[in-house]
Amino acid sequence: MAPGRMFGVYAALALVGAIFPYVIFIPWLAEHGVDGRVFLAQLFATGPAAIFAADLLFAAIVFLVFVFSEGHRLGMRHLWIQPAVTYGIGLCCALPLFLALRERHLARA
Repeated sequence: MAPGRMFGVYAALALVGAIFPYVIFIPWLAEHGVDGRVFLAQLFATGPAAIFAADLLFAAIVFLVFVFSEGHRLGMRHLWIQPAVTYGIGLCCALPLFLALRERHLARA
């Protein structure tokens, strides 16, 4: 497939990935307020929740290793955006965003 063809798909997925977590998080925030201790306690409250949380945190670290490795290899700029989006919004936005930016970079190269 030609470089850049998937840009729109990845960009749309990044947009959905930016909105989706907040559909769940905003009602939680309205109920509990900004309380990191409650958030972490609930994040690891059950075994299954802890498994998902640990898996996601590890996947985010692996993703950022990939971002900096691939980004430097391709000469991409503004790689600082990825950790900010990963930990500010979530991996569900950061991953498709990086893939969209990578597609755009490859199409221009």
